[in-house]
Amino acid sequence: MKIENLREWEGRELTPSAWFDVDQARINAFADCTVDHQFIHVDPERVARETPFGSTIAHGFLTLSLSVHLESPEMSEIEGVGFVINYGLDKLRFINPVPVGSRVRVHSTLTEVRERGPGRVVIRLEKSMEIEGQEKPAWVAQQLFMLISEGA
Repeated sequence: MKIENLREWEGRELTPSAWFDVDQARINAFADCTVDHQFIHVDPERVARETPFGSTIAHGFLTLSLSVHLESPEMSEIEGVGFVINYGLDKLRFINPVPVGSRVRVHSTLTEVRERGPGRVVIRLEKSMEIEGQEKPAWVAQQLFMLISEGA
């Protein structure tokens, strides 16, 4: 699919991403990067004693940040894209915690394509993060990206 024909995909549910393992090492690294060492993320013993979670849980923003890596394979098939800019989020809701050791993947539907000038297209994706074996997703969001054409 060429970037200039992307409107043909509006309303299309894309192929889900690959599964991804959320382990404690990644949660700890994210805690270090963001200086968010709240015990629910990094202290398994305290979480077991003081919360209903049963294990540590990933930061909501860690799971959201994984959405860029966990993109649908179709997104890499768009021809003529020089680079992509994260353009923002609409209607983000964290619904279900992601326990350490979970496998997650992202589902996306391309809901809107808007030209924003020569060589620039903004797309809106309705996304949700599935947690393997759980009915409710980790989060739902409308995520926007600006696609910049090669040579623009």
